[in-house]
Amino acid sequence: MTRVDVRGKSFGSTPVLGPIAFEVAPGETVALLGPSGIGKSTLLRIVAGLDPDFEGEVARPERLAFVFQEPTLLPWRSALANLRIVHPGLTRAAAREMLARVGIADKARAYPGQLSLGQQRRLALARAFAGPPELLIMDEPFVSLDAETAETMLALTETLIAEARPATLFVTHARAEAERLADRILLLEGTPATLRPSAPRAKASR
Repeated sequence: MTRVDVRGKSFGSTPVLGPIAFEVAPGETVALLGPSGIGKSTLLRIVAGLDPDFEGEVARPERLAFVFQEPTLLPWRSALANLRIVHPGLTRAAAREMLARVGIADKARAYPGQLSLGQQRRLALARAFAGPPELLIMDEPFVSLDAETAETMLALTETLIAEARPATLFVTHARAEAERLADRILLLEGTPATLRPSAPRAKASR
């Protein structure tokens, strides 16, 4: 179980996040919505443990994966090496199988600069799920993609989450993405930002 209890977060003298408390159960997918600049990415970084400068506490499982807005790949390493450097215990065969699962088996030797943005996002997903994670955090994973590629990536992510069943917390600006992937939607609003939770809901049908 991931438990978040943020009592406050400020940048200098400017308060950004107010009291925010919620849980994400194993196998549950929670979407976080809110206007640009309200603090969604800041909250994700706190949940992931990347920003310890806040009031409150977060309890998270040990195996965590973070999919950032940008793929954050090492440009001097191949796709296969980018995958294995995060998971050093992963065999080459298992790494190749993971690349195949996301549809880029033929790009194992390619470098990030030789991949399209969609292929880079597939590699980032492969890296996240190779663990597999107990907690998956995604910060607008489909941003900057054309509609067709975004739909393909959305379907792929949906499949990977269904197979691995991690606790998942993700930020999106697209309500349709949230309604498709999430079991529950949380809304950030106000200054400093606090949550207006929604009731549990059935996912939208494809």
